[in-house]
Amino acid sequence: MQYLEFEQPIADLEKKIQELEQLSSSSDGVLSKEVDSLKKKVESLQKNIFENLTRWQRVQLARHPERPYTLDYIERICDSFIELHGDRFHADDKAIIGGLGQINGTTFMIIGHQKGRDTASRTYRNFGMANPEGYRKAYRLMQMAEKFGIPVVTLVDTPGAFPGLEAEERGQAEAIARNLKLMAMLKVPIITIIIGEGASGGAIGIGMGNEVYMMENTWYSVISPESCSSILWKTWDYKEQAASALKLTATDLLELKIIDGIISEPLSGAHRDYDAAAESVKLQILKSFKTLSKKSVDALIDERIAKYAAMGQYQ
Repeated sequence: MQYLEFEQPIADLEKKIQELEQLSSSSDGVLSKEVDSLKKKVESLQKNIFENLTRWQRVQLARHPERPYTLDYIERICDSFIELHGDRFHADDKAIIGGLGQINGTTFMIIGHQKGRDTASRTYRNFGMANPEGYRKAYRLMQMAEKFGIPVVTLVDTPGAFPGLEAEERGQAEAIARNLKLMAMLKVPIITIIIGEGASGGAIGIGMGNEVYMMENTWYSVISPESCSSILWKTWDYKEQAASALKLTATDLLELKIIDGIISEPLSGAHRDYDAAAESVKLQILKSFKTLSKKSVDALIDERIAKYAAMGQYQ
């Protein structure tokens, strides 16, 4: 288990518990009361820390290297899943995966960003940053979902669309724009869940949903705190202040009416209990689908357009 800097007090206590448990096993349980006492202290400390996280600490949790990714959720919430590949133009982008998944007997078109856990898989998945072909693959799959009347679920977790020269040469902005136009008018329900990072056009490129939810320890913003800091202060040193000013947490965005709800995570974050986190996501998908499936095509489209038209303030 990897611990973030602000989790160090928890790490110290849990290390002590492990040491005492090892000693207790060879001393007829003499230390069991001490172990139980420390476990209660850990639980209390976890609750105190995680109920008072700063925005920057939420960003750190969203990026935790052990956090569950799209495939981890698919494995746990789907009875079966068939991955579909390629954009039929250029290539199969590994940073975005998509396919047909069955959840409690209902088929969904599930599309999401996928990151890697080690050097090889991170390179293979391009750190979850999609190229134009990734968004064109998502476009093709959403069109397919509409053709066969299949609801769409998108799982967002990206530091942004890939910013490389080759991505721009192949039409990165155009690919994302076409997705937005398609999603605005798609004739089936779209349920979007931010499961990690939700940065810029890379996130919105598959994230224009009838209902949008964020996991408790995620962030969703037009720009990352580091990039915001580098623009405003010409250095990354003010990333914590930038995170605070951006109001990018789930609580912030619920207050701003950008999202429709917050999906709770296990204490200390989704990476502590994949099964519990996946169950919460599954229940939200089924609950949202139950509501959206009762609506007409016109209502789905009109409400989706009105939802995004109402965002923001201007004079």
